[in-house]
Amino acid sequence: MSFKYDALVLFLALFALYSPVAALSSYLPIVRPYTHAEQLRLSLGLVVNVVVFVLLAIWVGEPLLELLGISTAALTATGGIALILAAVPLMTGKVPVPTASSAASSESGKPAKSVLFTPITFPLTVGGTTFAFGVAASADVGSVTGRLLLSVAALAYAIVTGLTLYAAGHVERRISSAAAGILDRIAGILLTAIAVVLLTNGFTELALSAIDRFQ
Repeated sequence: MSFKYDALVLFLALFALYSPVAALSSYLPIVRPYTHAEQLRLSLGLVVNVVVFVLLAIWVGEPLLELLGISTAALTATGGIALILAAVPLMTGKVPVPTASSAASSESGKPAKSVLFTPITFPLTVGGTTFAFGVAASADVGSVTGRLLLSVAALAYAIVTGLTLYAAGHVERRISSAAAGILDRIAGILLTAIAVVLLTNGFTELALSAIDRFQ
Protein backbone atom coordinates (compact mmCIF):
# COMPACT_ATOMS: atom_id res chain seq x y z
CA MET A 1 0.00 0.00 0.00
CA SER A 2 2.87 2.37 0.82
CA PHE A 3 4.41 1.90 -2.63
CA LYS A 4 1.06 2.67 -4.30
CA TYR A 5 0.76 5.78 -2.16
CA ASP A 6 4.27 6.92 -3.15
CA ALA A 7 3.44 6.39 -6.83
CA LEU A 8 0.22 8.41 -6.48
CA VAL A 9 2.06 11.19 -4.68
CA LEU A 10 4.66 11.33 -7.46
CA PHE A 11 1.97 11.55 -10.15
CA LEU A 12 0.07 14.29 -8.30
CA ALA A 13 3.26 16.24 -7.65
CA LEU A 14 4.28 16.09 -11.31
CA PHE A 15 0.74 16.94 -12.42
CA ALA A 16 0.59 19.99 -10.13
CA LEU A 17 4.05 21.14 -11.22
CA TYR A 18 3.10 20.73 -14.89
CA SER A 19 -0.33 22.43 -14.66
CA PRO A 20 -1.99 21.28 -17.92
CA VAL A 21 -4.07 24.45 -18.40
CA ALA A 22 -1.00 26.70 -18.20
CA ALA A 23 1.03 24.29 -20.33
CA LEU A 24 -1.65 24.22 -23.04
CA SER A 25 -1.47 27.98 -23.53
CA SER A 26 2.31 27.79 -23.66
CA TYR A 27 2.19 25.17 -26.43
CA LEU A 28 -0.17 27.14 -28.68
CA PRO A 29 2.33 29.38 -30.53
CA ILE A 30 4.75 26.46 -30.96
CA VAL A 31 2.34 23.97 -32.55
CA ARG A 32 0.62 26.53 -34.79
CA PRO A 33 2.80 26.10 -37.91
CA TYR A 34 2.25 22.35 -38.07
CA THR A 35 -0.46 20.15 -39.57
CA HIS A 36 -2.76 17.93 -37.54
CA ALA A 37 -0.67 14.86 -38.40
CA GLU A 38 2.54 16.60 -37.29
CA GLN A 39 0.91 17.78 -34.09
CA LEU A 40 -0.10 14.19 -33.40
CA ARG A 41 3.47 13.04 -33.95
CA LEU A 42 4.69 15.79 -31.64
CA SER A 43 2.25 14.60 -28.97
CA LEU A 44 3.41 10.99 -29.27
CA GLY A 45 7.03 12.10 -29.27
CA LEU A 46 6.43 14.14 -26.15
CA VAL A 47 4.99 11.11 -24.35
CA VAL A 48 8.11 9.10 -25.22
CA ASN A 49 10.50 11.89 -24.20
CA VAL A 50 8.76 12.56 -20.91
CA VAL A 51 8.47 8.93 -19.85
CA VAL A 52 12.15 8.33 -20.68
CA PHE A 53 13.17 11.47 -18.78
CA VAL A 54 11.22 10.56 -15.63
CA LEU A 55 12.25 6.88 -15.81
CA LEU A 56 15.89 7.96 -15.93
CA ALA A 57 15.30 10.03 -12.82
CA ILE A 58 13.63 7.10 -11.04
CA TRP A 59 16.08 4.35 -11.96
CA VAL A 60 19.47 6.02 -12.41
CA GLY A 61 18.90 9.67 -11.52
CA GLU A 62 21.08 10.04 -8.45
CA PRO A 63 24.18 8.16 -9.71
CA LEU A 64 23.81 9.77 -13.16
CA LEU A 65 23.89 13.29 -11.73
CA GLU A 66 26.89 12.39 -9.58
CA LEU A 67 28.70 10.88 -12.56
CA LEU A 68 28.11 13.92 -14.76
CA GLY A 69 28.67 16.39 -11.95
CA ILE A 70 25.37 18.11 -12.73
CA SER A 71 22.87 19.29 -10.14
CA THR A 72 19.12 19.66 -10.59
CA ALA A 73 19.66 23.38 -9.93
CA ALA A 74 21.92 23.56 -12.99
CA LEU A 75 19.24 21.81 -15.07
CA THR A 76 16.64 24.30 -13.83
CA ALA A 77 18.82 27.31 -14.71
CA THR A 78 19.60 25.86 -18.15
CA GLY A 79 15.89 25.39 -18.77
CA GLY A 80 15.31 29.02 -17.90
CA ILE A 81 17.93 30.17 -20.41
CA ALA A 82 16.51 27.96 -23.18
CA LEU A 83 12.98 29.12 -22.49
CA ILE A 84 13.75 32.83 -22.39
CA LEU A 85 15.38 32.61 -25.83
CA ALA A 86 12.11 31.25 -27.23
CA ALA A 87 9.78 33.43 -25.16
CA VAL A 88 11.12 36.97 -25.69
CA PRO A 89 10.40 37.07 -29.47
CA LEU A 90 6.83 35.97 -28.74
CA MET A 91 6.38 38.60 -26.05
CA THR A 92 7.71 41.38 -28.28
CA GLY A 93 5.67 40.27 -31.29
CA LYS A 94 8.68 39.51 -33.48
CA VAL A 95 7.45 36.04 -34.39
CA PRO A 96 5.05 36.16 -37.38
CA VAL A 97 1.75 34.35 -37.00
CA PRO A 98 1.55 31.69 -39.75
CA THR A 99 -1.56 31.52 -41.89
CA ALA A 100 -3.11 28.36 -43.31
CA SER A 101 -1.64 29.10 -46.75
CA SER A 102 1.87 29.52 -45.37
CA ALA A 103 1.79 26.53 -43.04
CA ALA A 104 3.34 24.09 -45.50
CA SER A 105 6.35 26.29 -46.20
CA SER A 106 6.83 26.89 -42.47
CA GLU A 107 6.83 23.19 -41.78
CA SER A 108 9.29 22.36 -44.54
CA GLY A 109 11.64 25.09 -43.29
CA LYS A 110 11.41 23.95 -39.65
CA PRO A 111 10.39 20.31 -39.22
CA ALA A 112 8.26 19.39 -36.23
CA LYS A 113 11.00 17.29 -34.68
CA SER A 114 13.16 20.41 -34.40
CA VAL A 115 10.90 21.80 -31.66
CA LEU A 116 10.10 18.51 -29.94
CA PHE A 117 13.01 18.43 -27.54
CA THR A 118 13.51 22.19 -27.12
CA PRO A 119 11.37 23.95 -26.13
CA ILE A 120 8.41 21.51 -25.97
CA THR A 121 9.96 18.71 -23.91
CA PHE A 122 12.59 20.82 -22.15
CA PRO A 123 11.88 23.10 -20.42
CA LEU A 124 8.13 23.56 -21.04
CA THR A 125 7.18 20.03 -19.98
CA VAL A 126 10.03 18.70 -17.88
CA GLY A 127 13.02 20.26 -16.17
CA GLY A 128 15.31 20.10 -13.20
CA THR A 129 12.48 20.09 -10.68
CA THR A 130 10.74 17.24 -12.51
CA PHE A 131 13.98 15.25 -12.42
CA ALA A 132 14.43 16.06 -8.73
CA PHE A 133 10.92 14.76 -7.96
CA GLY A 134 11.75 11.46 -9.66
CA VAL A 135 15.07 11.10 -7.83
CA ALA A 136 13.50 11.92 -4.46
CA ALA A 137 10.59 9.50 -4.97
CA SER A 138 13.00 6.74 -5.98
CA ALA A 139 15.08 7.30 -2.86
CA ASP A 140 11.94 7.11 -0.70
CA VAL A 141 10.74 3.73 -2.03
CA GLY A 142 14.20 2.17 -2.21
CA SER A 143 13.13 -1.09 -3.84
CA VAL A 144 12.55 -2.54 -7.31
CA THR A 145 8.83 -3.04 -6.65
CA GLY A 146 8.45 0.54 -5.55
CA ARG A 147 10.32 1.84 -8.58
CA LEU A 148 8.11 -0.23 -10.89
CA LEU A 149 5.02 1.46 -9.44
CA LEU A 150 6.73 4.84 -9.77
CA SER A 151 7.37 3.94 -13.42
CA VAL A 152 3.62 3.44 -13.92
CA ALA A 153 3.06 6.89 -12.42
CA ALA A 154 5.68 8.28 -14.82
CA LEU A 155 3.86 6.74 -17.79
CA ALA A 156 0.52 8.18 -16.62
CA TYR A 157 2.10 11.62 -16.29
CA ALA A 158 3.68 11.35 -19.75
CA ILE A 159 0.29 10.50 -21.26
CA VAL A 160 -1.22 13.60 -19.62
CA THR A 161 1.45 15.79 -21.22
CA GLY A 162 0.89 14.24 -24.64
CA LEU A 163 -2.87 14.74 -24.41
CA THR A 164 -2.34 18.36 -23.36
CA LEU A 165 -0.11 19.04 -26.36
CA TYR A 166 -2.63 17.34 -28.66
CA ALA A 167 -5.43 19.49 -27.17
CA ALA A 168 -3.35 22.61 -27.84
CA GLY A 169 -3.42 21.72 -31.54
CA HIS A 170 -7.22 21.50 -31.49
CA VAL A 171 -7.53 24.85 -29.70
CA GLU A 172 -5.11 26.49 -32.13
CA ARG A 173 -7.17 25.44 -35.17
CA ARG A 174 -10.29 27.08 -33.74
CA ILE A 175 -9.01 30.60 -33.18
CA SER A 176 -8.58 33.45 -35.66
CA SER A 177 -5.25 34.93 -36.74
CA ALA A 178 -5.92 38.09 -34.73
CA ALA A 179 -6.74 36.09 -31.63
CA ALA A 180 -3.68 33.95 -32.25
CA GLY A 181 -1.48 37.06 -32.30
CA ILE A 182 -2.89 38.20 -28.97
CA LEU A 183 -2.44 34.74 -27.47
CA ASP A 184 1.14 34.72 -28.73
CA ARG A 185 1.86 37.90 -26.78
CA ILE A 186 0.16 36.52 -23.67
CA ALA A 187 1.98 33.22 -24.01
CA GLY A 188 5.25 35.11 -24.50
CA ILE A 189 4.70 37.05 -21.28
CA LEU A 190 3.79 33.85 -19.43
CA LEU A 191 6.78 31.95 -20.81
CA THR A 192 9.16 34.80 -20.03
CA ALA A 193 7.84 34.89 -16.46
CA ILE A 194 8.35 31.12 -16.16
CA ALA A 195 11.86 31.50 -17.55
CA VAL A 196 12.71 34.19 -15.01
CA VAL A 197 11.42 31.96 -12.19
CA LEU A 198 13.49 29.03 -13.48
CA LEU A 199 16.60 31.18 -13.75
CA THR A 200 16.09 32.69 -10.31
CA ASN A 201 15.42 29.35 -8.62
CA GLY A 202 18.28 27.63 -10.41
CA PHE A 203 20.88 30.29 -9.67
CA THR A 204 19.65 30.68 -6.08
CA GLU A 205 20.03 26.94 -5.44
CA LEU A 206 23.46 26.96 -7.08
CA ALA A 207 24.54 29.89 -4.90
CA LEU A 208 23.24 28.25 -1.72
CA SER A 209 25.03 25.01 -2.61
CA ALA A 210 28.26 26.90 -3.16
CA ILE A 211 27.88 28.67 0.19
CA ASP A 212 27.25 25.33 1.94
CA ARG A 213 30.44 23.86 0.46
CA PHE A 214 32.55 26.71 1.82
CA GLN A 215 31.08 26.54 5.33
